[in-house]
Formats: sequence, structure tokens, C-alpha cells
Amino acid sequence: MDAATILIVDDEQPIVDLVRSYLAREGFTVYEAQDGSAALHMARQVRPDLVILDVMLPGLDGIETCRLLHQETAVYVLMLTARVEEVDKLIGLSVGADDYMTKPFSPRELVARVKAILRRSRPASADPPMNDRLLEYDALRINLDTREVHRHGTLIELTSREFDLLHALARRPGYVFSRDELLRQVWGHDFTGIDRVVDVHIGVLRRKLDADATLIQTVRGVGYKFVTRPI
Repeated sequence: MDAATILIVDDEQPIVDLVRSYLAREGFTVYEAQDGSAALHMARQVRPDLVILDVMLPGLDGIETCRLLHQETAVYVLMLTARVEEVDKLIGLSVGADDYMTKPFSPRELVARVKAILRRSRPASADPPMNDRLLEYDALRINLDTREVHRHGTLIELTSREFDLLHALARRPGYVFSRDELLRQVWGHDFTGIDRVVDVHIGVLRRKLDADATLIQTVRGVGYKFVTRPI
């Protein structure tokens, strides 16, 4: 983790300088950008492990920048926002952000959040054997080696977080997962956000995979389950 590369994207230079100093003290390699377009260019050059991304940016805002980042990479994203409304936080998380912090924030807490995100692993169970690296249900194919999902032969573009959530559900068809279980398995034990982030990601998955919502079903008062017939 100490050698991880962090990209800070914020147009307020005092905030960038403050965050950079705290991260550098912890051994991170730090780059910076002041707008969304510069962030995308820098990310292609340095391939950061995590991006600290302000929501309110000139030009491309943080939400759109996050979406474009995840079209090209599975980089972790921690979003910063001056808005306190929950809807803004959820919009950010729905495009693949891993966590958020509201301004003003404690630099020490931000560093702790960065470390927590970088410690996260993919779903905590052991890797399945090689003959289980491809999950197939009806017209859905989930390839764990390439981290690709196809439905009816068409590649479905998923963020890293969406893929992990789908994998967690699909490896146990019919099992009802609570939101807390999904948070632990997909977001990790260190996640400090709100459990409604699960609902947001489920909604996005349904729109991408299955408009009539037959694959991922809601179990009222409990959580979600993956329902389909193995081929």
C-alpha cells in the first residue's frame, strides 16, 4: 500500500496542497489535476491506484469524470463534495465511486479512508477452482478471469464495483443477501458510507443487465437475491 499512486483532482489549490502533504508523509506517490479533462489525461499517464475527486470541477464535473474514468480503468475513487444532500452522494456512488467525504474534512480521516479503500480485497471467499471461473446462467456469462459479463452474446460494460456485486450475488443463486452482507463482501469491512449505496448499485446493475428485473430480485425487508436457471 505504501507505494500506491494517488491522483488528487480539485481546483482549490490549498486543498490539493494540504492533502498532498498528508499523503506524501504516508509514503504515497501523489499527482494532481485541477479539472476533469486534465484528470483523465493524467490518469492515462500515471495509472493511479486511487483518485481523490472533487464533485464540483470546472468543465467536466466530478460525476462525469468518474464515469469516464471507469470506462477505461477499475481505479478506486474517493469523491469530495461540499454538498451535504444525500442524493448528491448517491449520484456519485452510482457511477462507481468507492467512498465520499464532505468538505470541510479532516486530512487525517481522509488518509485513513484512502488506506481503508486500498486494503479492500475483492469478495472475501477463496478463489474458485479453474472450472468455476466461468459462471453461466441462461443467456448470462460471467468470466472471472477477464472480469467480463456477456448477456445474449453482448458485452455489458460494468464498473469494477458492479462486477464484484454481480459476482457476489451470482455465485449463490437463490440465496438472500442482506445489505450488510453485500457491503461486507463487496465494499469491505472498512466501508464507512451508507447502506443505501447497495440499492443504488443494484438499480444500475438491473438497468444494464435486465430491464425487467428478473435476474436480481428484491426480498422486501431483507435484501436481494440472484434468480435464474443454470444452463
